[in-house]
Amino acid sequence: MVSEKVQSKSVCVIGAGPSGLVGARELRKEGHNVVVLEQSHDIGGQWLYDPKVEGEDPLGKNTFLKVHSSVYASLRLISPREIMGFTDFPFVTRKGRDSRRFPGHKEVFLYLDDFCEWFGLRDMIRFNTRVEYVGMVDHAKLGKDLRWIVRSRDLKSDKVVEEVFDAVVVATGHYSYPKLPSIKGMDTWRRKQMHSHIYRVPELFQNEVVVVVGNSLSGADISVELVDVAKEVHLSAKSLDITEGLSKVISKHENLHLRPQIDSLSEDGRVLFVDGSSVIADTLIYCTGYRYSFPFLDTKGMVVVDDGRVGPLFEHTFPPSLGPALSFIGIPQKIIGFPFFESQAKWIAQLLSGKRSLPSWHEMMQSIKELYHSKEEAGVPKHHTHVIAGDFETYRDVWEDGDEEILEVAYQSPHFTQFGLHTE
Repeated sequence: MVSEKVQSKSVCVIGAGPSGLVGARELRKEGHNVVVLEQSHDIGGQWLYDPKVEGEDPLGKNTFLKVHSSVYASLRLISPREIMGFTDFPFVTRKGRDSRRFPGHKEVFLYLDDFCEWFGLRDMIRFNTRVEYVGMVDHAKLGKDLRWIVRSRDLKSDKVVEEVFDAVVVATGHYSYPKLPSIKGMDTWRRKQMHSHIYRVPELFQNEVVVVVGNSLSGADISVELVDVAKEVHLSAKSLDITEGLSKVISKHENLHLRPQIDSLSEDGRVLFVDGSSVIADTLIYCTGYRYSFPFLDTKGMVVVDDGRVGPLFEHTFPPSLGPALSFIGIPQKIIGFPFFESQAKWIAQLLSGKRSLPSWHEMMQSIKELYHSKEEAGVPKHHTHVIAGDFETYRDVWEDGDEEILEVAYQSPHFTQFGLHTE
């Protein structure tokens, strides 16, 4: 639905990663007054590589984490750069930079920095500012009159500021707060345990026996780069049915072993697997994923996180009782992120300006119920509610005949030529 009346709102965007940046850009384009609050010293979110992890709890159990990014030094994209960029700012190669189709994390950060500079977004951002509370001014006034109190702390001066906004956009990502397995003996195991959230480089595990728990992309990546420094690497997986690529890698390294799930941990350092085998390990690295967490957000129970499901959310973006005054960018998983964030941002900005309107509360709730029911009928676990696509394979180094010609045609399209950006 579209309206002719355009309204200007004061909007707080939480986070200056890719979702927060494009959110701020679209909100400003619609005439809103925007403030972006970012706890780090620079833009980028997950893509702002942070090697200093010493102050973080190894298992990420703190309510407010000191380290936001979970990016390790060798991490590369799993999607080709050509489809990663925002629709009006292509992710092109630049001279002197990482020109691979599946570049490393630094290249993504530099792309976001270019995006930020091109659209002049930095003047909206307050860096080193942690949001500690977001709540309704008067939750009895749901609907058009709803406003939000945002309390934030300047991490340098320790000064606390409290402000009121017409709307809040949560763009904090979901790859920071570790999700941990429940294993017998975890609490009493005396050796080193950590989540991959704070893993950065393999050199710290020189001559160690390391058990990596989980064979997702990060688990496989970390295991493979540990083999060159560790004495032994044991990759523990729920299923021993692994990809052909990972199987070939394991066969090439005598010190890399595939193991089933862990049954229990002993105080003496022994790791017992469900098949009865065991090893004495120095370190456990949990590559077991992440959980949604919004420790600052008080919605009086109208938005909750239940077993990996944030809800209720209409189209993974708006709580029916609180939208569009409260919205989320970046909740969905296994998507082509940046264009998806951009589409969410445009929708939010136009709803707040009055150009568009949401369906009724009943219609939104019915849509959410239908989504939940369809997932349940398909046997999809609750914690996969926000998974949009199927599993990605590790195809980053595959180059088919004819790809070069296809890319040359694509590079001539307006998407890549409209700004006259220099490509390599």
